[in-house]
Amino acid sequence: MTQITLNTEFNFLQIFPEFFPDADEFELWGSILLSNDEITLLETSIGADRHQIRFCWQTQNFNLNFEHYSESLWISPEGIEAELLLTKLHLFLLSTLS
Repeated sequence: MTQITLNTEFNFLQIFPEFFPDADEFELWGSILLSNDEITLLETSIGADRHQIRFCWQTQNFNLNFEHYSESLWISPEGIEAELLLTKLHLFLLSTLS
């Protein structure tokens, strides 16, 4: 089962999936993770080492980030207002996983 933890020191959500996606699977994996009527996917950026899905939740923008080589997945807020919603986003995402 996917686990999501809140890093309060650096203000991001770290994601520990049961099965880490391959680089070519990230876009599908991320769209499934963020599949909810309250989340709007804004854009996807696929790079050589890092991929990103920008999304909007409660009128604030966030980034789902993926680095294949370091096997890292995390969500970062875009701006102070989004940062203030990070704890609520954490709880929201946990509720969608159960």
